[in-house]
Amino acid sequence: MTGPRVRVLVYATASGDSPGELADAYHRVSRELSGTPGLLGNELLRSLTQPGGFLVMSEWDSLDSFRAWETGTRHRQTTAPLRSFQDSSRGPSFGLYTVTAAYSEERS
Repeated sequence: MTGPRVRVLVYATASGDSPGELADAYHRVSRELSGTPGLLGNELLRSLTQPGGFLVMSEWDSLDSFRAWETGTRHRQTTAPLRSFQDSSRGPSFGLYTVTAAYSEERS
């Protein structure tokens, strides 16, 4: 596939007693996604400012790869464990982004 890399952000919320359940669901989904063509990796991020706020960020080699997976037969089944945690309080529970500029510093 060609094109710039794409990052997919899925907003999630866990109640005070369920962050472990959300993390467990994330790990189950991640194991299922292992080896998916075009998927470069994913991370579970916990908000430092919003109690119970989480974000799942996945990186894909292109929008074409992501769309091929998203429209495939396994998408809904594979991501089902995380669906109950999706947070749509700010609008859509996910976003698609491409990197348009970046800086990085190597650490030794």
